[in-house]
Amino acid sequence: MARKVETATEVASQTPPIRIGQCLELRILRLAAGGDGVAKAPDGRTVFVPLAAPSDFLEVQIVDVQRRFLRAEILKILRPGPDRVEAPCSVFGVCGGCTWQHLDYPAQVEAKRTILADTLSRIGGVALDQVPGVMPSPRGYGYRARARMLAGAGESGFRARRSHRLCATRACPVLAPALESALEDVRRMSAADQEPIEWEIALGSDGPVRCGRVEKKTALPIVIQIEGDEIQISPGTFAQANALLWEGLHRRVLAATGRGRRALELYAGAGFFTLALARRFSDVTVIESAACAIADLQQNLERAGLDHVEIISARVESILPSRRFARPDVVLLDPPRSGLAESALEAVANLQAEKIVYLSCDPATLARDTARLVGRGYRVTSIEGFDLFPQTPHLEALVVLEPLRRS
Repeated sequence: MARKVETATEVASQTPPIRIGQCLELRILRLAAGGDGVAKAPDGRTVFVPLAAPSDFLEVQIVDVQRRFLRAEILKILRPGPDRVEAPCSVFGVCGGCTWQHLDYPAQVEAKRTILADTLSRIGGVALDQVPGVMPSPRGYGYRARARMLAGAGESGFRARRSHRLCATRACPVLAPALESALEDVRRMSAADQEPIEWEIALGSDGPVRCGRVEKKTALPIVIQIEGDEIQISPGTFAQANALLWEGLHRRVLAATGRGRRALELYAGAGFFTLALARRFSDVTVIESAACAIADLQQNLERAGLDHVEIISARVESILPSRRFARPDVVLLDPPRSGLAESALEAVANLQAEKIVYLSCDPATLARDTARLVGRGYRVTSIEGFDLFPQTPHLEALVVLEPLRRS
């Protein structure tokens, strides 16, 4: 008599149901895009485990049960994986700012390469000949030049993990040394506040640290020096946080845009890329909606003596579909985490630009928008990542697209 071979579905159906509170021993297979470790439960479902490292063998407790996946918390590290290291921060695991301090830095960069490739392939349908490169931060700690924090009643720190409450600390190893020293200043200035209030601390290329309450926006601007230009950035205006990669990111993005006659920049901010773009193109139009960013941009252009840049104060998704723009040589865009609205993306595709240079802080929305642009007649010519946030799973990515007719 032939022996019956059980299918995976039949084996899973015979496995006792997994319940909240149940303890399991699991091996971590890889890291997910959100930063959690990924394992497989006895019933075949994926288990997401925060603060895990690849090849860890763990005792975990199930804290959430869904039809397709489970969530668990580490009870005990039975055997650590080879990439697990001791976190230097005393509040790691409690503070919500960093989730990868337990990982060796080269392993973080390699995980981000894999996550970027998987996201673009799975969501964007981008066929990759090889895994994209990721520019690492020169240092894994002491890199951050801008941060928001909570302070009040003599304490300062960051939001606790998965919470809005204050996680007090007197040191933060990811902050640039001058910003870490400013933690004491913020504690002192907020001592009279009975409840924690949000503050911003920021540092430019030179000069003093900026400390101020977020809602007041009364602190002085910082100045970033890049490619011979000075970029003023006032409170409330976006600025890239990793000071150690300002030059590397700037150089790679401008190399991708090339040179030519006409450029269109979307979400220009204070002009981190705009000034250099204006030196590479004779006709530049930028679209930005934030009044504080526009004020900085105008002053930065005036200081640099660049008078051939048209600034349009409007939301990209409002103005781009409703106004006719001349066909640009390049469209440079750096949208918020949500990516491009469908109407804005359709308008970008209709511009028939010779090149689209898309910088994104969210690989998932970048992959979604890339797929849409490919469906409208473009092809991906290059992909590159930038590790602007070591000790976290966050990743900046740059995709360059060109029309299919040029292939």
